[in-house]
Amino acid sequence: MRLVANIKRDFVFLKRLIRILRRIKSVNPDSHNLVCDDFEAAATKFPTNTAITFEGKSLTYQQLDTMANRYAHWGRQRGLKPGDTVALFLPNRLDYLAIWIGLNKIGVVSALINNSLTGPGLAHCINISVASLTIVDQTTRTCFQEIESQVERHQALWVLDLARDDESENCRSLDAALKGVSSVRPDREFRSSLTAHSVALYIYTSGTTGLPKAAKISNARAQLYMKAFAGLTSMKPDDKLYCVLPLYHSTGGLCAIGAALLNGAGLVLKRKFSASQFWSDVRSQGITHIVYIGELCRYLTNSPPAPNPDDETKHKVRMVFGNGMRPEVWDHFKARFRIKDVLEFYGSTEGNVSLFNLDGHSGAIARVPKFLKKSFNVRLVRFDVESEMPDRQSNGLCYECKPGEIGEAIGQIAGDARHAFSGYADKAASQKKILTDVFKKGDQWFRTGDLMKQDKAGYLYFIDRIGDTFRWKGENVSTSEVAEYSAAAPGVEEAIIYGVVVPNQDGKAGMASLITREGFDLKTFKDFVDSKLPTWARPKFIRLLHDAETTGTFKYKKMDLIKVGYDITLTTDPIYVCIGEDFVPLTAEILADIAADKIRF
Repeated sequence: MRLVANIKRDFVFLKRLIRILRRIKSVNPDSHNLVCDDFEAAATKFPTNTAITFEGKSLTYQQLDTMANRYAHWGRQRGLKPGDTVALFLPNRLDYLAIWIGLNKIGVVSALINNSLTGPGLAHCINISVASLTIVDQTTRTCFQEIESQVERHQALWVLDLARDDESENCRSLDAALKGVSSVRPDREFRSSLTAHSVALYIYTSGTTGLPKAAKISNARAQLYMKAFAGLTSMKPDDKLYCVLPLYHSTGGLCAIGAALLNGAGLVLKRKFSASQFWSDVRSQGITHIVYIGELCRYLTNSPPAPNPDDETKHKVRMVFGNGMRPEVWDHFKARFRIKDVLEFYGSTEGNVSLFNLDGHSGAIARVPKFLKKSFNVRLVRFDVESEMPDRQSNGLCYECKPGEIGEAIGQIAGDARHAFSGYADKAASQKKILTDVFKKGDQWFRTGDLMKQDKAGYLYFIDRIGDTFRWKGENVSTSEVAEYSAAAPGVEEAIIYGVVVPNQDGKAGMASLITREGFDLKTFKDFVDSKLPTWARPKFIRLLHDAETTGTFKYKKMDLIKVGYDITLTTDPIYVCIGEDFVPLTAEILADIAADKIRF
């Protein structure tokens, strides 16, 4: 039976891998074929199919192409030329994709700015893009104008949904400017100097551990994302993909777009995620595919039943695909919502490591079978948590991890489209991600910053982000492992785990910030976690959050929590400390005793 199961697993793996390879084989950095050319081919093939549906309005492929053409000609009228950059500071909306595809038609780079950014973070993202103009709408206009004085390069501000009567010298109506602009496809001569190696987009890292970095996304890299998922999902022209993810992020803005629009299928786009509306939308709109990221699946699994229970189970969904589904959520999600096929992938916006869990093995992020190891550029190397660098042998080279051994995932850098590392707009930040002299002198590998382990069957499992793992009592503590068990405790909705410095004690003590449900009990939580984790991994401090701020891709802003630590003067959230066998409220007196080394953990 095991042999039959293994053969079936390998068959599914190879079948899906072949689909990917067939679609991406045409991607060539030296080609003059850009992302917009791929879209134009789809628009020519499926002109009357519905491309995008958003808030009750729809665009066919031909209409979307026509809109993109207008943006291209508008850009030409503004004097934009190949290599220039335009910042898109917009929420999800019907014309978001048309803007950057239109600009791509004239060789202009689009910087996709997180529309929830404000203040210095927003100014930073615009500054490092070196954009010459910014496009906003009425929801983001005020945030831009508040930081306009911090923008280093003068910006021409163009506003969607702005009446001409409200225009000012540096605040122009984009809708008005588009009227009368040609809808004919611009001559390819306008972009003839560019190849697929040229930058198409700037997509930013989330900024959970500092200011965002702008990853340079070449046309070839964008094509790899889009064509890989077009092949992997095998969507048909009558299929529909539900996307609640932000289009400024690569999973929603490239993977999802490629899966739907390169196959002639429809994209049902939402402004933002709503757990209460999710399954009603999915069922009523005949959704066949869903794209997810981060904690979205956990939110859905933890949500109360839908008002109409049939919405959760009597839908047409054949596949969900995305990255970041936690192992403890996986099986519950599939069972509750009757999802047959979960396709998890691993990759980063800027990195050169792309992996897929092609046979749906629960909890794994990917699989690299032994018989195909040489075809993949990923390896795991032994890692020293304290120095946050890979271990080196006496000859200066790294150790490759054995099965079951935890190490950092790295990807060999090569000149082809799949294995290139384009880096960030900041060259110094790019250099920090390159590891040299790994398995032989002079080789170069991209550091993913992620700790993983691989089993004997080749399945890879995510362990933690580097920097999230910390040492306590001489042991390495994985925040993801502690979070998994903490979130599974009775009454816990979400768990965010990190290490905090304790005076006079080596390493960092574990702290858990929890979002809880009615009925949560500290003693019950402690008993549950103690039964699952070794002594050194058990949280010593607990903060009960009233709310937890997340990025647009559902990642918690952990750095804000780490900065507060267990300082009760910096938050109104209740904080507890484990003394003996119980969690007790943290007071000024207890803090003083900890500082005076009267309390040790």
